[in-house]
Amino acid sequence: MAKNLKTDTTKTATSKEHSNLEIFESAEVLQQGLSKTEQFAKNNQKLVLGIGVGILVIVAGILLFQWNNETKNAEAQKELFPAQFYLEKDSTRKALAGDNGNTTIGLTAITEDFGSTKAGGLAKFYVGVAKLKEGKFDEAISNLEGCNPNDLLLQARVYSLIGDAYMEKSDLGNAISYYKKAANYNVNELFTPIYMSKLALAQELNKDLAGASETYNRIINDFEESSEKANAQKKLAKIDQILGKK
Repeated sequence: MAKNLKTDTTKTATSKEHSNLEIFESAEVLQQGLSKTEQFAKNNQKLVLGIGVGILVIVAGILLFQWNNETKNAEAQKELFPAQFYLEKDSTRKALAGDNGNTTIGLTAITEDFGSTKAGGLAKFYVGVAKLKEGKFDEAISNLEGCNPNDLLLQARVYSLIGDAYMEKSDLGNAISYYKKAANYNVNELFTPIYMSKLALAQELNKDLAGASETYNRIINDFEESSEKANAQKKLAKIDQILGKK
């Protein structure tokens, strides 16, 4: 009896599968489905057209935004290059305010006019650097914290520069915090030891000799090829004497 039940169940399942297969393969059934779709479209023509137009508007809007953003970014880059040159030459006034429009409108105007572009975001970073050079540390911190460079190497430098600003303000706690962020972000042989040297110095000034010792040891052991290693060894030897280590 159980055997017959199993057979019947198998037949029923097979029959359903065959029926489903026929639905997908039958031209008549497909035609009926298409007819229903066409009828729905006729009955709801305004709705269908509205949806179609809405999608086109959204796609067109996205494409227009991308094109406009790329165009603005190109304009911002043209203004940014001369401003960078002035900053490198320590002419922070011209870098920030421009040179009467001869070559650049200046970093401040670039951030205001092209802030949504990649070049505009980079200009905000350079404003922070310029403010740091001018000794306006709070303004430097504000601008540097507000920029999002979206670049692995530049982001670490942003953290380091904020640390520098806090060091100038004698705020060792915040300086240490940002130097740690710089040292731990995208660790690499070239820049990480530099950020760690800054961190160790801030720790020393903050009377955290144990922390400084640990940081110098990391430079020595983890970055053997770094130019920072020799200085770290000298500093560590002095700290070990103070701590009574052999």
